[in-house]
Amino acid sequence: MDIQLNQIQNMIYVIRGQKVMLDSDLAQLYGVETKALNRQVRRNLIRFPEDFMFQLSKDEYDSLKCQIGTSKVGRGGKQKQPLVFTESGVAMLSSVLKSDEAAIVNINIMRIFTKLRAFHLMESKLSCRVNNLESHTDKVFKIVFERLDELETGLPSLSPQRRKIGLKNK
Repeated sequence: MDIQLNQIQNMIYVIRGQKVMLDSDLAQLYGVETKALNRQVRRNLIRFPEDFMFQLSKDEYDSLKCQIGTSKVGRGGKQKQPLVFTESGVAMLSSVLKSDEAAIVNINIMRIFTKLRAFHLMESKLSCRVNNLESHTDKVFKIVFERLDELETGLPSLSPQRRKIGLKNK
């Protein structure tokens, strides 16, 4: 199975401030049914604490369906809210889905999460640099505007003891 990295990237959502993947998307990537993936997870719940996996609330799921444009599959649609897995939860899936295909899929997913983390770090650094530049620019503009204000009100007062420049008149 040839998995495109951008295909995986499009399956990562931010829910509750965490990057997560849906159980149905993971099942599709691993080539298993969603209920089979969830059954393996439920048999090994000790491996999936809440920071690895959680179940979406109805409101979260409804909001997500609107974002990704999914419709009900089959007659009744999904009976339960889906499980979502954080990066750590996806990594843990490889311990309960023990196939070569699962290992390859896991490697690709981990690469995407690593790229996203690197992108976020780069974005944070750029944001910091822009803020520093804005701060420096504000100081420079303050000085320029002060000088312009002096010119507007007339020339700055000159000291009477200053040395005059130019030719002396006789």
